[in-house]
Amino acid sequence: MPYSDYVKASKIGKKDYQSKVLKGQLPTLEVLDDILHSTRDYHEVSLGLVNIPLDQIVGTKTSGRSNSFSSNFMPILDVHTEFASKWIALSKYQEEEGIADPIIAYEYMNKFYVLEGNKRVSVLKYYGAASIMGTVTRIIPKLTDDINVRIYYEFMDFYALSEINYINFTQLGSYQKLQSTVGKEPDEQWSSNDKMDFRSLFLSFKSIYISLGGNKLEHITDGDAFLAFISLYGYKDLLEKTDSELKELVSSNYSEFELMSTQKVDLRMTASPKKSFTLSKLLPSDKKLKVAFIYEKTPVSSSWTYSHELGRLHVEETFPDDVKTVYYDNIDGGTIDDTIKKAIDDGCNVIFTTSPTFSNASLKAAIATPKITILNCSLHDPHTSMRTYYSRMYEAKFIMGAIAGAMSEHDRIVYIADYPIYGTIANINAFALGAKMTNPRARIHLLWSCLKDKNVREQIEAIKPDCVSDQDLSVPEAGTRYYGLYQLFDDGNIWNLAIPIYNWGDFYEQLIQAILDGTWKSDITKNSQAINYWWGLAENAIEIIYSQWLPDGTKRLIELLTHTITSGDFNPFSGVIYSQDKTIRNKEHQTLSANDIITMDWLSDNIIGEIPVFDELKEQAKPVAIQQGVK
Repeated sequence: MPYSDYVKASKIGKKDYQSKVLKGQLPTLEVLDDILHSTRDYHEVSLGLVNIPLDQIVGTKTSGRSNSFSSNFMPILDVHTEFASKWIALSKYQEEEGIADPIIAYEYMNKFYVLEGNKRVSVLKYYGAASIMGTVTRIIPKLTDDINVRIYYEFMDFYALSEINYINFTQLGSYQKLQSTVGKEPDEQWSSNDKMDFRSLFLSFKSIYISLGGNKLEHITDGDAFLAFISLYGYKDLLEKTDSELKELVSSNYSEFELMSTQKVDLRMTASPKKSFTLSKLLPSDKKLKVAFIYEKTPVSSSWTYSHELGRLHVEETFPDDVKTVYYDNIDGGTIDDTIKKAIDDGCNVIFTTSPTFSNASLKAAIATPKITILNCSLHDPHTSMRTYYSRMYEAKFIMGAIAGAMSEHDRIVYIADYPIYGTIANINAFALGAKMTNPRARIHLLWSCLKDKNVREQIEAIKPDCVSDQDLSVPEAGTRYYGLYQLFDDGNIWNLAIPIYNWGDFYEQLIQAILDGTWKSDITKNSQAINYWWGLAENAIEIIYSQWLPDGTKRLIELLTHTITSGDFNPFSGVIYSQDKTIRNKEHQTLSANDIITMDWLSDNIIGEIPVFDELKEQAKPVAIQQGVK
């Protein structure tokens, strides 16, 4: 009965009111005029008739009726008031006919404020309706550096293409990523069918997500969770899923959503002491681990793959009685899912996927097969179901930069970078800071090997540098000396000064030892949900090999820097650091945090060049940028 419904609704409203008062929060509806009172720097645009999501209607335009409702839009006035009588009449009409008259509202920052029709909104919210039609005027604030305003401007661009207003994000770039993830070009309009399909999938996801408690997670929206979900499983594939299949997938991913909310990541920057024994005497032979290594390229065509292959061979030599290894190479985005499945079918207990581009496939497999231990070689990609590992190569790059600065006679140094991803920017900046330490006049010319329509060798010839920092290592079959740090001479000859080495063998040895001795599962702390290994010089995960013909003073400097970084007495990102725009990125007597180093998206002030954007990349570089790119 409408009368009893009002009594029930008012009880809900009063409970919410009291809860907000106890928390020191506003217990009634927000008032848009009060919000806009502090600024006049905005303009209005008419949107016409809009389907308004009810859960995004948060207040009134003016203060007239705001105190008649609690903050959840439920009524709080006495049941014998005229207001209650009108609410009850509307409730009866909703039960018999259904409320269809549009309201009049204002939209500001993708939230809606009612000018006319607040009781209609209240009644429909009580009955659990999803939306209401309304004539809407948009209030557009001036574009500022405020992240919420910048996200809102991205939303308006997305809305112009899709007319979708019911999905919200907390991170910049999410609307563009959503446009891409559903298979749309950046400026492509959505058809009616596109909108229907998307709405159906999103509402199904949202219903399951909320039923699991997703609405109680802080710091993320259901839009954030949905975007992560469709990025992992593929939007078009998810459209084909049944309700039960979708529910199973959302449920199995809920711990990932919780991690997005809490951001509890255990960044392991030190390794456990090495043990002098394996378990061959304790375990029967049929308990031998079978470990798979999955490579994007082949060891003879890629220095990155070659370095991991050396690590695999080290594992075989270290654990001859306890571990059997296999590898799968020349794997791409179209074959990685099947390759991981084949590794599992082949009896592999542990799988190392050695490229950031394999992260999504690795995570899907880890969620689907929790008894299989899967690790992905990537940085800044935390998950609860899968651990990641990477090296602090920036420590070695700082020393390489110091060598380059000391050996540069004309202050021109070239640094060739591969992909604009997390970790790479820290390597570039560390190199530049190292060069600045030994040669304040030196300028680092940043070149990218991943750009289309750019020839790195031609660029080097035009710059005429003293030193070049090239790819870290070359495969033996390549027969080239263009690797590591080298000096260029006018006659075309080069002198290899130093190379940084990835010791993946030590990395893999210590991770596998933890699995063998049983500490792998027990080392998960109560306060962490994701474990990322990020090891450096102190853990022997990297090292530097340098020419014996370097000047004695330079060799002493290398040894000194290696010792102080390894001992923890010095960090390359300590002291005053300026970026290209002269912003102070770090102050005196301070050191950048690990997270600040990982997520760098700026360049040191002695670098000439910039971080490329997605459209400038070669096609083969784009999958890496999508997964790990800083822009």
